[in-house]
Amino acid sequence: MHASKVLLLITAAAGLAGCGPGAHAPRGYYTTAQAQAGQSAYASACAGCHGVALAGGAGPALTGMPFMSAWGQKSTRALYEYLALSMPVGSPGSLSPSTYAAITAFMLEANGAHSGPQAFAATDTPIAIAAIASGQAPEGLLAAAALTPRTRASRLAERWGLTVAGTVANYVPVTDAMLTHPSDDDWLMYRRNYQGWSYSPLNQITRRNVAALQLKWAWAMNEGGAVEVTPIVHSGVIFLSNTQNTVQALDARTGELIWENRIGPASTITYGGTRSLGLYQNLVFVATYDAKLHALDARTGKIVWEAVIDGPPKGETGGVIVIHGKVLVGLMNCDNYSATNCFISAFDAMTGQRDWTFHTTALVGEPGGDTWNGLPNLLRGGADTWIAGTYDPDLNTTYWGVAQAKPWMRASRKTGDAATLYSSSTLALDPDTGRLKWYFQHASGESLDLDEVFERVLIDHGDQRTLMTIGKAGILWKLDRVTGKFLDAKQTLFQNVYSNLDATTGALTYRQDILDQKTGEWIASCPGPEGGHDWQATSYNPPTDLLIIPESQSCVLMQGHEVDMKLGGGGTAASQQFYFMPGTHRNMGKLIAYRTRDMKEMWSFQQRSPFLTAVLSTAGGVAFVGDFDRHFKAVDVESGKVLWQTRLGNGVQGHPVSFSLDGKQYIAVTTGLGGGSPVEKPSALLTEVHRPATGQQLYVFGLPDTN
Repeated sequence: MHASKVLLLITAAAGLAGCGPGAHAPRGYYTTAQAQAGQSAYASACAGCHGVALAGGAGPALTGMPFMSAWGQKSTRALYEYLALSMPVGSPGSLSPSTYAAITAFMLEANGAHSGPQAFAATDTPIAIAAIASGQAPEGLLAAAALTPRTRASRLAERWGLTVAGTVANYVPVTDAMLTHPSDDDWLMYRRNYQGWSYSPLNQITRRNVAALQLKWAWAMNEGGAVEVTPIVHSGVIFLSNTQNTVQALDARTGELIWENRIGPASTITYGGTRSLGLYQNLVFVATYDAKLHALDARTGKIVWEAVIDGPPKGETGGVIVIHGKVLVGLMNCDNYSATNCFISAFDAMTGQRDWTFHTTALVGEPGGDTWNGLPNLLRGGADTWIAGTYDPDLNTTYWGVAQAKPWMRASRKTGDAATLYSSSTLALDPDTGRLKWYFQHASGESLDLDEVFERVLIDHGDQRTLMTIGKAGILWKLDRVTGKFLDAKQTLFQNVYSNLDATTGALTYRQDILDQKTGEWIASCPGPEGGHDWQATSYNPPTDLLIIPESQSCVLMQGHEVDMKLGGGGTAASQQFYFMPGTHRNMGKLIAYRTRDMKEMWSFQQRSPFLTAVLSTAGGVAFVGDFDRHFKAVDVESGKVLWQTRLGNGVQGHPVSFSLDGKQYIAVTTGLGGGSPVEKPSALLTEVHRPATGQQLYVFGLPDTN
């Protein structure tokens, strides 16, 4: 089947075609050797989303009730064709036909289908999966799967630890004062300042000369995993996080590697990127995707201390924020039902000792604990915090976004119309104690993977201190950051999920069919889980009072699955079918600017490919942004006019930054693969865009040298 003939491409465990159950199924439908080969290929190509034991995670579970609910009445051929056309996420069709057949065989085995003398082939007569499989894996199979080495990832980094030794000369320790009032020349944290502006005060690169930008140097990064990184710049050094939990120190002038620490473990194909590092005193902090926090000596790269945030399968990719000598960090991979619920925590920067924890799923007997429809703590999934917070030093308050409850759909998670606090909320916390000062829930009982976890941008309008944020639904929110009071909201793109937004309280009302949803039924959602707005951060440009927002325009049909209501169950538990957003002429990318004092749209433009970087704006009146189709653009902050663009080696992806050395301004940006929904959806819909399977790279641009 050619990809162009597929009616709708699907991202979770759903089929493209189906057939009725066969009257008499053959006892053997694949060979044991084929399933064993499929188990190894699955561990390398699929486990990053679906878990090493097929229990689900970023993707749905592929065994048991969730799998049979989605696939039981669909055919074995449909399963193979879906895998071959759509997987792995980010590089569909990249495996051989025999490998896709082997993975299909392993999935059948993991759901109780029997082996025989004949290998499974795509040309076999289609047969309904429920006719040959029960959903019950053979005893011990999935435990063995959890131990299968991820061979592809393991090959990427055969040596671990401090693999390149060196010393940063004349390193200047980072103080609290430097974090509060950063030098114009540096980029010390995620989105540069505590307020989350993604703005540089440097003005050497301007509207008039930006077209002269040229590449100064480039650095090849680790392959495998996702690139969503923020280069951190201080003392003439770029501190760069890579996949495989690798941290490097590069000479910002030349790109020369000073030191490298491959902390590990190896990542899988799709995930494993870290969005940002933190600096404090002589330390570099990295929260790794196996849910650990490491402090490295910024001068040498040696590990000073390490701490466990939580146990597997939890993880963290969102980066950290350092406040008053404490390292604040969130938690993700809270999809499956676990003995521990999701939380934000703070660690002493010098010792690694945990100081406090705040649970983002309100627990039984605690404030908000009665908003989960009576579910026990074990069945309160989600509420991840996978984007680092911001901070107001004057109010001594840190602000964090919280993701949706899991499973994605309320029918699957059995929460009814309960609010499921503190999911899809803004939290205002005391950074010294973790005490909750206030919360505002943007979407009560969120039901379609349209979470509100992203950056909280702190902007003053005269005496009024505001917080602005935008999530997947594409609603731009303005709150009073002292009290949490709702001030205003603006819908920035087409949506059909909410029938009303209360202008006084900000409360949203869902469409009736969303409220009445049942598992197994398809629900339409515009936007879909790509957003709207996702992890690609906005930029606030103070000279113009403009908030520049990268957006994506795609929609989804979503079908919730029944899940196992027990330890290890749950997960995202939904199938998706993507389609282009109405009224966009199939343009997935949108860049839009709002004046924040009055929420007035000032300009916007659309393009075919969605944007995969944060926006970086500067005092020179220029904003930078990169996209899925490898273009890196400079636009006029005031008009949105494209002033310059270049095409790089792969999708331009991550968080661009600007810094200055020896009186010269530079722009740094990364390219790469992976990254969840913002990459998954265009990979399925933009079939004319061809991206290479490798190309994780750091590029540094500057103006021509003058003699």
